[in-house]
Amino acid sequence: MEERRPNPDELLKQIRRDNPDTTAAPKKGSLKIFLGYSAGVGKTYKMLQEAANSRKNGTDVVIGIVETHRRKETEALVEGLETIPRKKVAYSGLTLEDMDLDAVLKRKPGLVLVDELAHTNAPGSRHTWRYQDVTELLNAGIDVFTTLNIQHIESLNDVVQQISGIKVGERVPDSMLEPAQEIELVDLTPEKLIERFKEGKVYIPRKAEQAMNQFFKKSNLLALRELSLKYTAKQVDEDIRSFIEKNAVTGPWPVGSRLLVAISPSPTTDKLLRFTHRMAMDLDAQWYAVYVESPQRVKSTEASRIQLEKNIRLAENLGAKVVLLNGGAVADEILKFSRTNNVTLIISGPSRRNRIEKLFFGTVVDELVKKSGNISVLVSGESVNEKSPGTRPAVYPAIFKNDFKAYLLCLLIISLFTWLGWALRARVEPVNIGMLLLLPSIASGILWGIRVGLFASLVSIFAFNFFFIPPYLTLRVSDLKYLPSFAVFILVSIAISLLTKTIRQEENSSKNRERFIYSLYSFSREIIAAKDLDDILSRAVNHIGEAFESKVALFAPDNAGPFVLKSKNVENLFLSENELAVANWSFNNGQPAGRSTNTLSSAAWYYLPLKMQDRTIGVVGIKPVDESMFLTSEQEQLFRSFASIVALAVAKYSNK
Repeated sequence: MEERRPNPDELLKQIRRDNPDTTAAPKKGSLKIFLGYSAGVGKTYKMLQEAANSRKNGTDVVIGIVETHRRKETEALVEGLETIPRKKVAYSGLTLEDMDLDAVLKRKPGLVLVDELAHTNAPGSRHTWRYQDVTELLNAGIDVFTTLNIQHIESLNDVVQQISGIKVGERVPDSMLEPAQEIELVDLTPEKLIERFKEGKVYIPRKAEQAMNQFFKKSNLLALRELSLKYTAKQVDEDIRSFIEKNAVTGPWPVGSRLLVAISPSPTTDKLLRFTHRMAMDLDAQWYAVYVESPQRVKSTEASRIQLEKNIRLAENLGAKVVLLNGGAVADEILKFSRTNNVTLIISGPSRRNRIEKLFFGTVVDELVKKSGNISVLVSGESVNEKSPGTRPAVYPAIFKNDFKAYLLCLLIISLFTWLGWALRARVEPVNIGMLLLLPSIASGILWGIRVGLFASLVSIFAFNFFFIPPYLTLRVSDLKYLPSFAVFILVSIAISLLTKTIRQEENSSKNRERFIYSLYSFSREIIAAKDLDDILSRAVNHIGEAFESKVALFAPDNAGPFVLKSKNVENLFLSENELAVANWSFNNGQPAGRSTNTLSSAAWYYLPLKMQDRTIGVVGIKPVDESMFLTSEQEQLFRSFASIVALAVAKYSNK
């Protein structure tokens, strides 16, 4: 048999782990998660035991925050460890206590215990969620032990809701669990757990009885336990495959898969995203979340745009590669992208069109199945009748709308053509007059859309029948040969209106793509033409400010201090100490912060780090002049591209 050799890539990774490069970015702390399926299984107790053993072995261990819930055995373990005093926060007449993140960072222990990873921080804290505190601790090189229940994992949220009927509000994105060096399952049979509930070892008796009657029923506990076992088994499977790769162990090699999920402004898209994420994790597959802007899509309103943004953010939190496309047909664009990127499975929700729409215009799902070829298509979810919030069908709208000016102009044009036809009726055949009256329908469809076009068709038919078809000045038709003309009026009007709308949509999409590409091109030329570092930064903030109609500030290290404002596009720009602190946090942690993020979201500015590989070399902040407008997904993508170009230019200049 041919000798099997270890995978060189895996060996290289192992060498790097065993011999870290001291010149590289500071080493991050390691994360260990004690995972359970319910309160009371012993996660906190197990964490404290492990921490006590680490302390005996010489590790500097402190407690950042641990909730004992007055359990005597747990409190006994806490007494043997150093505890960082909690931060007190006044809120609505109450005094709330939470982990003092700054005190832990200042103390800089070797290991810190942070209980309840999914917990929401007290109002006014630097981060909205406790898991973001943990991320900052890890970035500071501090090891962390933490606890988590299976129902708080983002991708399992809809499954937990189906099991228990309760939607869990506090959730941790799956991307937070991926870097964990170890996930240890803390398990207990449901029977023993219920016993503990009854004995008051989990909650006080009255609260325990209430919990058992609601969320912690035995049926729920069994299902949640199965979820936790499967999740942990999947982590073990990944460790086994990593071991096989590194040690060249003979075994089966599965063929890789790539998944694609089609997203929309629908509020049910979140279930589809979580379903796809779980499938991708089970298959160890890369996955894309794709949205196509097309005339087939519903007409966008503010509510639908906000919902779409939420769906895109959720896809990013779940680890999807989000792709925004433009095109004439949704199915064609999805299939084109799928074939280009070797997608093996397309996942879509059921069609939300009604029967009339399906009859005349078909559905995206049907087109995907019909044209998919070797790509598998999976339709997941229940067919529902409600529409996405704030949306209307684009191809089957109400005929009348409060656009009186368009309707009045339409009536005026038809009146003029009717008068012209009446003047020519003695010399021209009625059929030709009908063609003359068809012109207002076509013009209305082109100028004002399908509603006014249909209205013009109906009025033109009425005028044609009333004035030019015998018996005159009545709505009776003596010759049936004119009936097809009536149908032509309506069909031509609809066809012209839809064709015009498609052309306009494609024109807008082309303009958007052209504007995007031109912005990157002109921005790159601006940066390349810069003479020195100050010129690079000045050109960058001015161009970004013009592109987004925003105030822009760029921060970078300087001899005068570790982090200073280097350039701005507005004279006399003043940033408060709080804003500077947010920008500084973004620089130190290499993550976006401020407005529209979950980190220091009360800030008025959005801060994006300028990164080269794992090194942060600066921060760019942006604040729209119009406070009511902020970055859309497409604008944020362009903003990130600008930031990458600036980072590359600064790094290149610094290396000269």
